[in-house]
Amino acid sequence: MPKTMREIELTQKRIILKDEVETIYEKTVTPFGTSAKADIPRKYIGKRVYVIVLKK
Repeated sequence: MPKTMREIELTQKRIILKDEVETIYEKTVTPFGTSAKADIPRKYIGKRVYVIVLKK
């Protein structure tokens, strides 16, 4: 199995991600009991994801 190149760079409060990406979703986090969630399609169950929380 080939290695996956993964690079995350933080500079001046900006983030640069370099990785093989299937898709990008922008979602709003909503309440879920005593926690919170962001809904994405079921087809991504078991996939590795990044969750990035923005200030605004």
